[in-house]
Amino acid sequence: MTDIKNLTPHSIVVILSDDIRYVITPSDSVARCSSSTEVIGEVNGVPLTRTIYGEVVGLPQSKENTIYIVSTLVAQACPDRDDLFIPNEIVRDTNGKVIGCKSFGRVH
Repeated sequence: MTDIKNLTPHSIVVILSDDIRYVITPSDSVARCSSSTEVIGEVNGVPLTRTIYGEVVGLPQSKENTIYIVSTLVAQACPDRDDLFIPNEIVRDTNGKVIGCKSFGRVH
């Protein structure tokens, strides 16, 4: 059986049908990309900035029979990892609020 580790800061609800839902709670660590912000201009007194993303922090080494659910940004920063997945096929309620996903996807 494959172990699923949620490296995001929030629970992930997988909706397989009206009756079947899985909740994957966050693991002990969160995988993130380090970032810095650079001011590139101003409009009407509001700063315009650019975010520069750096190395990924909080991501464990690959482990046999384990997949990691991460943010899209982390998955994009690690194209060589085949064990990183993102919540995919997002499900929203009638107000547009995200309530879950139907699958886990790869970023290419």
